[in-house]
Amino acid sequence: MAAGMYLEHYLDSIENLPFELQRNFNLMRDLDQRTEDLKGQIDSLAKEYTANARTLSSEQKLSILRQIQQSYSKCKEFGDDKVQLAMQTYEMVDKHIRRLDTDLARFEADLKEKQIESTDYDSTSSKGKKGDTRQKEKKVAKTRSKVKSSDEDGSPKSAQKKVKLLQPGEFNSPSSNFGNVHPSDVLDMPVDPNEPTYCLCHQVSYGEMIGCDNTECSIEWFHFACVGLTTKPRGKWYCPRCSQDRKRK
Repeated sequence: MAAGMYLEHYLDSIENLPFELQRNFNLMRDLDQRTEDLKGQIDSLAKEYTANARTLSSEQKLSILRQIQQSYSKCKEFGDDKVQLAMQTYEMVDKHIRRLDTDLARFEADLKEKQIESTDYDSTSSKGKKGDTRQKEKKVAKTRSKVKSSDEDGSPKSAQKKVKLLQPGEFNSPSSNFGNVHPSDVLDMPVDPNEPTYCLCHQVSYGEMIGCDNTECSIEWFHFACVGLTTKPRGKWYCPRCSQDRKRK
């Protein structure tokens, strides 16, 4: 995926984020205002109770105390709702941050994969060109020898062989196949910058991982999702890079 596509998708995903944040902040502000109003009512009831405690009857005292208790319960409900809104707002922003980290990791993995493919293609093409040049030199030398013998003999068969040798389409260009490597997702939780990284995605160790059986592998460990595995394969297993190296050998 091109860099422009990553950026476009990310901008589309955060298009409604400012409105959602503003809505949550307005709701929290409204809850704060309701709580302050209830605190004022509690203060008024408390003053009324203390000022008229000697003259109030038992039923009146119980009524005021119930009103104070109900107001406190409402304040607690508003506080819980505000905490939930704050957590929802944090998770909303954190979700977009995690997605940005994931897109950046995938984009870096795509760049590295294209760089590896380009390097492998250049090396394969140079080898193929050298092989074609040698084959052409051999065929040219063979053609010259046949032309020389046909000039000396003057036989029609030698002339037919000369024409056949000079027909185009006998030199085929080499073909090469490259393995596809899929980058893995980034961990949802923040990681220690000093923690070692593994795999083609250059992320920390998490989930199920598999080790490359090539003792000289520079990466060694890979996430199942990054190399397209769901279960551990039987026998020896080699990572995409080591598999390409083994095929070229």
